[in-house]
Amino acid sequence: MDRETRLKRLRFRAWHRGTKEADLMIGGFFDAHGESWTDAEIEWFEVFLEEQDVDIMAWAMGTQPVPPQFDGPVMAALKTLTYVPIAR
Repeated sequence: MDRETRLKRLRFRAWHRGTKEADLMIGGFFDAHGESWTDAEIEWFEVFLEEQDVDIMAWAMGTQPVPPQFDGPVMAALKTLTYVPIAR
């Protein structure tokens, strides 16, 4: 599958998580960073999206430790939460 198709699928999956909060966090993160990812980071995100929303959100907010397989630069960017599209 070509890169553009993979990114379109990931964008859909990131924005259709099941709760509005998860959509905003995960979808907003993808929109802010996904286009610039390497193939390895895209693969990481594909695996990451298989995890439960409550776990992803807890890791991002720092209320649960990040599993070793997900700890790294992409998770560090997710933890900033600066990409969440909220009205200020």
